[in-house]
Amino acid sequence: MMAQCIMRVAAGSRLRTPPGTMTDASVYNSSDNLNTHLNGVGRVLPSLRVSYESAALEQILAGPEVLAVVGFGNAAPAHGDPRYLRVALEPLLGPAPFEVWRASAPVIHETAGELRWSGDGDYAFGVIEVDEGARGGIAASARYAYCLLREWIAASRTPHVLRIWNYLDAINTGSGDSERYREFCRGRADGMASLFEHGFPAATAIGVRSGRRVLQVYWLAARVRGAALENPRQVSAWRYPREHGPSAPTFARAMRAPTRSPQLYISGTAAIVGHVSHHHDDLPAQLDETLMNFASLLEAAGVPAGAHFGSHSVLKGYVRNGADAGAVVARLRERLPTSTPMLLLHGDICRRELLIEIDGILAG
Repeated sequence: MMAQCIMRVAAGSRLRTPPGTMTDASVYNSSDNLNTHLNGVGRVLPSLRVSYESAALEQILAGPEVLAVVGFGNAAPAHGDPRYLRVALEPLLGPAPFEVWRASAPVIHETAGELRWSGDGDYAFGVIEVDEGARGGIAASARYAYCLLREWIAASRTPHVLRIWNYLDAINTGSGDSERYREFCRGRADGMASLFEHGFPAATAIGVRSGRRVLQVYWLAARVRGAALENPRQVSAWRYPREHGPSAPTFARAMRAPTRSPQLYISGTAAIVGHVSHHHDDLPAQLDETLMNFASLLEAAGVPAGAHFGSHSVLKGYVRNGADAGAVVARLRERLPTSTPMLLLHGDICRRELLIEIDGILAG
């Protein structure tokens, strides 16, 4: 797999929009179009169960249906189980719980070099961790990681990627097209090539402050294809104009899973309207704009207004300035049901002017 990736990456595309990419028919901006698509593919999978849990890691991993466990920050334990990932995002409100994904059947797992995965036949969790120093920087590391992902998909029985998380150190370092986030986007687009011709998955890209130049990419894939969803208030990220970099970000605003009951994977969402950042350096206004983007997206997905958040959802907030954590919690508690599970992490957003980003999973 590794040698094939190295050879294929050498011929990677540098087109602004990746080749073989989505047409307007690949994404959905209304619940009618979305439901038509889902009726066509069949809502055939059980919903993945996602929760925040504070039990001991060994106790959690002992469950035969545990697909993945994510720990946050330096206080999270190390562990060699392929289903476990520790990310270098520090929690802002005391020790963080684990994020736990549970499938509906016994899980198997495997490690192959820099890639490890687990699966139950319906869903798969995968992780790639790439040392930037060994690969020649963030662009080459992203290219390599997504080439490995492409190779994994080609051999997998769960080839339909629903959701991807990307964590990289010092995301805003550099200026202009040399900014590390823009370099990451360029490498990601090159590595993807025509991988997601039926629609990009939902995704998040956040900067950590660990000082370790290790790119972490992890994902959720399924046996059946989901439906990519766009936000009517925002330009599709893969259509951003050149001012945002030589390679547009390649993700959908959300992904509707092919499940019997509705399950929506929401990409990292911030105070962007159209393609422009709003409310520079104004945290309350950015947070309100972010929640308006959530409301617009969930309306497009056909989620009733009374079911937008609550105990059936999990949210992660990435806050640039740690001192803002208290204000963020207070405002979110004003706007969201108190039963909404929420985790606040100290992370840098892909644009310097943005102070907060939120992603999440909403299940009916």
